[in-house]
Amino acid sequence: MAQSLRFATAVRAIAAESRRLGLEVPGFRSPPRLDGVTRSLRRRPGAVPAIAVRLEGRPLDVVVGDLVEGVVVVNHLGGRRADEVRRRLREAAGPGVAA
Repeated sequence: MAQSLRFATAVRAIAAESRRLGLEVPGFRSPPRLDGVTRSLRRRPGAVPAIAVRLEGRPLDVVVGDLVEGVVVVNHLGGRRADEVRRRLREAAGPGVAA
């Protein structure tokens, strides 16, 4: 499966599970607008936060980790709640990407 299709599939699964968990769902995109970064988070007043990740040359499990961490940061999670959300989102992303 093409990398961009796997990315889109993972994004849909992570967004759906985030909603089930009652979390704010950021926008997801690729690549980041900033040169030389593998992931970025952009917050603008009145807009949904946006997580951007670089796909090129990166394993899917690493990309998914960046997406998951973005959801955790956007929702200001910490401690056990953050760990549980990470686990649930990685599981939702599908086989082969859970760590």
